[in-house]
Amino acid sequence: MYRGNFEVEDYIVERSALRHADVDGNVISLSEAEGRAPRLELTVSETALHFRSLDETINRFWIRIHADNDEHVWGGGEQMSYFDMRGRRFPLWTSEPGVGRDKTSEITFKSDLKDKAGGDYYNTNYPQPTYISSARYALHVETTAYSVFDFRRKTFHEIETWAVPERIELFAAPNFVELVEALSLRFGRQPELPDWVYKGAIIGLKDGVNSFERLEKMRNAGVQVSGLWCEDWVGLRQTSFGSRLFWDWQANDERYPDLRERIAELNGEGIRFLGYVNPYLCVDGSLFPEAEAAGYFAKDQLGRTAIVDFGEFDCGVVDFTNRQAADWFAEEVIGRRMLDFGLTGWMADFGEYLPIDVELSNGIDAKLMHNAWPTLWAEVNAKAIASRGKTGEALFFMRAGFTGVQKHCPLLWGGDQSVDFSRHDGLVTVMCAALSSGVLGNAYHHSDIGGYTSLFGNVRTPELLMRWAEMAAFTPVMRSHEGNRPRDNIQIDQDPEVLDHFARMTRIYVHLAPYLKTLSKEAAARGLPVQRPLFLHHEHDPKTYAIQDAYLYGSELLVAPVWHAAQEVRSVYLPGGADWVHVWSGVEYTGGEEVTVASPIGCPPVFYRSDAAFAETFKALKGM
Repeated sequence: MYRGNFEVEDYIVERSALRHADVDGNVISLSEAEGRAPRLELTVSETALHFRSLDETINRFWIRIHADNDEHVWGGGEQMSYFDMRGRRFPLWTSEPGVGRDKTSEITFKSDLKDKAGGDYYNTNYPQPTYISSARYALHVETTAYSVFDFRRKTFHEIETWAVPERIELFAAPNFVELVEALSLRFGRQPELPDWVYKGAIIGLKDGVNSFERLEKMRNAGVQVSGLWCEDWVGLRQTSFGSRLFWDWQANDERYPDLRERIAELNGEGIRFLGYVNPYLCVDGSLFPEAEAAGYFAKDQLGRTAIVDFGEFDCGVVDFTNRQAADWFAEEVIGRRMLDFGLTGWMADFGEYLPIDVELSNGIDAKLMHNAWPTLWAEVNAKAIASRGKTGEALFFMRAGFTGVQKHCPLLWGGDQSVDFSRHDGLVTVMCAALSSGVLGNAYHHSDIGGYTSLFGNVRTPELLMRWAEMAAFTPVMRSHEGNRPRDNIQIDQDPEVLDHFARMTRIYVHLAPYLKTLSKEAAARGLPVQRPLFLHHEHDPKTYAIQDAYLYGSELLVAPVWHAAQEVRSVYLPGGADWVHVWSGVEYTGGEEVTVASPIGCPPVFYRSDAAFAETFKALKGM
C-alpha cells in the first residue's frame, strides 16, 4: 500500500481441480479423484452453499457459475466505470479509486508516476462480492478476503477468493424489483432522509469564518440551503496535494471562533451544520496521546503503535476490532466532540486505508480485515448517532464500503472524481456508482458538485460546475464541494452566471421534495434506491440493460444528464411500455425509441411518464 493505493500480485504454486464428489444427503465432499482424501466440504441449504476446508494448505478458491451468452450482470459494490460488468474482470478490494482511472490518459500516467495513484477501471472505494444477473438471480460471496469476479467468458462466470469463503448465497425472484428488495433486506436498509435535507443544498465551504459570509451571499442570490458543511472545522495543514485537514477531531477555535454559537444561529434559521471525521488520528494532535495510552491503536509487528503516512503527515489507526477503542471513538470523539457540540452531520471519510501488515486486537489477519474495515467504521458512526437518539436526523456520508455497510451508513457519496468530463473519472462515473451500489441495497447516493480532484493543471470550468449541479438536482442530496485546491478552481459564488444557475437548480430540488419524500419512504420500507437503472421498471425492454449514463429517479422520472463538454443536444433512449413527456418542451414521446432533444445549460434531458402520479409537479418544472 502507498497512501491507499495497492499493488496486488500473486504466484500460484498449484491449482487443483476437485473433480470427484461424494454425496451424503446435503453434504458433498470434494476431492481430486475417487479414492483421494477430500479437501473441501460443501453443504447445500435452500439458499446457500456452505464451505469448509478440510486441508489447511488451501488458501485460494475458484468456482465457476453457468452463464448465458447474452447475460448481463450488475453490482460489485460501487463501480465507477462499467455498470454492466459482463466482459470484464473486477478485483474486489477497497482502496483509493485512483486519479483519472484510465491508463491511456495523461492525468492517470502522471498520477501513477508521482504517487502510484492513477488507478484503473475496477478500482473503487466500495467493492462488494455480490452481483445481480439478467437471469433474475443474485449471488453473494460471504468473505472479506481479496476477491475477483471474472465475467469475460461466454459460458461461465469465475469467482476467485484468497480464502475459502464461508458461503455463497443465492437469491431468485420473478422480477428485478423483488430481487433488489431481497438484497436490501439481506444487507440492510437506510432510514428515511431527515426532513431538513429537503430544504435545499448542503453548501460545502472550507474558508474558516468567511464561510458564514459566503453562505449568506448565496442565500441572498436565491440559493435554497439545508446545511453548511465545513470540513475545515478541525483546522488545516498545507501539503503538496493542497490544503488538508488537521486530523484531530474537535473544533478549531482559531479557524472558527465561537463556532458553537454560530451553529445555534444557523439551527434557528433551519440550517444544519456539518463537519468531517475519519477513523485516524494525527500524531501531532491532542487525541493521539490519549488513544495511545489506552492502547486503542493497531500495532506494528513489534507491538508498537502502527504509524501510517497519509500524505506528508503521519497517523495512528484506531483499532475498531478492539471494542473499547470503538466505543471510545463513538462516544468521546463523535458523540461528545461532534454531536454534543452541535453538528448534525459529517463526511465519514476514508475507511479503505487499513494496512495489511498491522496487528489487530481480534487476532484476525489484516488482509482479511482490510475489506471489512469500512463496515466497522460505518458501525462506529451509526452507534454514536444512536446513542444520542438521532438516527434518521443526523446524517453522515461515506465513500468507502463493503458488505453490510448498508445497515449502518445512511448515505453514500461517489468519492473524489476529477474536476472534468472524463469518461472514467468525471461526472458520468457518479451515475454508474449510484446505479451499481443502488441495486445492492444502498438507497441514497450523491456526489461532490463540480468534482474534487484538481491536479496537473486540471481545473473546473463554469460549464462543468453547472452541468454537475443539474444532475445533482435530481439526486437524493445536493451538496457542493470546493475541491482539494479551492483557490485554483472556480467556486459557485465567484461567477454570477454559475451562482444564478445553481440557485435555480436548488429551487428545482426543493420543488421535487414532495416526490423525493415518497421515494425516501419507499426506500425505508422496500429498499428500492432513489436512483434506479432503467431496467428495474422496464425489464422486458433489453435495450435498457446496458444504459449507465441515464437513470430513473423513482419510477416516474427519467434523467439523462449531459456529461460531455460543449454538448447542447443529447440522444436518450426512452424505455418501451410507457409514453414519456419531455419536461422543458412538453413534447410527448412513445417509449421504445431513441430521441434527440435540445439540452442547453439549464435544461438537462428529463422526462416523466405521461401517467405519473406527480405529473402536475413535473409539468411545473417547465416554468421554473
